[in-house]
Amino acid sequence: MSYSAPNALIGGTTIGVVAVAALIGAVWTPYDPLAIDFMARLAPPGGAHWLGTDEFGRDVLSRLMAGASTSAWISLLTVILAVGAGTALGVFTGFVRGWVDRVLMTFNDALLAFPGILLALGLLAVFGANKYGIIFALGIAYTPSVARVVRGTVLSLREREFVEASRVMGNSEIYTMWRHILPNCIAPLTVLATSLFGWVLLAESALSFLGLGVPPPAPTWGNMLAASRAFIAQAAWLGIFPGLCISLTLLGINLLGDAVRDRLDPRMRGV
Repeated sequence: MSYSAPNALIGGTTIGVVAVAALIGAVWTPYDPLAIDFMARLAPPGGAHWLGTDEFGRDVLSRLMAGASTSAWISLLTVILAVGAGTALGVFTGFVRGWVDRVLMTFNDALLAFPGILLALGLLAVFGANKYGIIFALGIAYTPSVARVVRGTVLSLREREFVEASRVMGNSEIYTMWRHILPNCIAPLTVLATSLFGWVLLAESALSFLGLGVPPPAPTWGNMLAASRAFIAQAAWLGIFPGLCISLTLLGINLLGDAVRDRLDPRMRGV
């Protein structure tokens, strides 16, 4: 059994459990995640509430399931936006080259100089702290990383024999990019998208923790973690369970990403 097999099994299982919880949480939860019940305020785990309740008597398990759905949806749409925009920019600049490439890559590198979370904070100040503002802000923040990776791949492919053969056959530049260049970018993009999903999930949780994510009372793992700070001494479970969800999900994504890299990267074969 190769080294990547345990990573793929553990990572895939972890992500599968989170995905199932997110799908179920989108349509059903044991309790209404927004329902307030002061009679059950800060109830410990067990009995009717398996993971306890928060300071408003809301069921923690229900809020974690609903939060998984929200976080997964935001992360997925952000990755789609970043990968789509970054791929288009990277393929275009890497294939066209010239002054267009220099101008666009200079702007791209300027954005790369900012940490993703810092750039997202600046964009959120413009678009506002809401679900779609977060998607757009994080998507723009991580697009330069995708564009840089794709451009490097395109630069190594554009001088290959099959690209020259396509030109000799009279195919247009657009057809050559679409038919011969873009398919060869799928392997590095798959590895990058897997890692990017984890980065976005962590960034979304950090923004929610700072109060710049999805506005309450809608649950996310980040704002649940932030709300637990005032009650950590008397109700430690309020911080433990959201923190475990974030940590285990990131662990699963990293393990699965390593397995995908080992599978798709020819330099890792036989290692």
